[in-house]
Amino acid sequence: MKQYETMYIVKSSLEETARNELMASMHAIITEHGGKIDKVEEWGMRDFAYRIEDMTKGYYVVLTYTVGVEGLNEFDRLMRINNNIVRLMTICTEDKNGK
Repeated sequence: MKQYETMYIVKSSLEETARNELMASMHAIITEHGGKIDKVEEWGMRDFAYRIEDMTKGYYVVLTYTVGVEGLNEFDRLMRINNNIVRLMTICTEDKNGK
């Protein structure tokens, strides 16, 4: 299993309770596939440098987690098809096997 970091942006029009439910359901995908959430940083509402689909701001979240390839692929797939996720980017930060 490797450690990953994903930054994603949630639509600013989502209310706080709906946003929290969305985040919890997305993060649950990782734990359901045997992964572990290491850290969740909510950066909050920020302005975009340019318009994205007629939006000028979004709610930024940075998620650090450890998961296998299958869990990562499912997490990425479901994040990309969710209409409330504006953008996301995932990087591998560390290999837990020392490689």
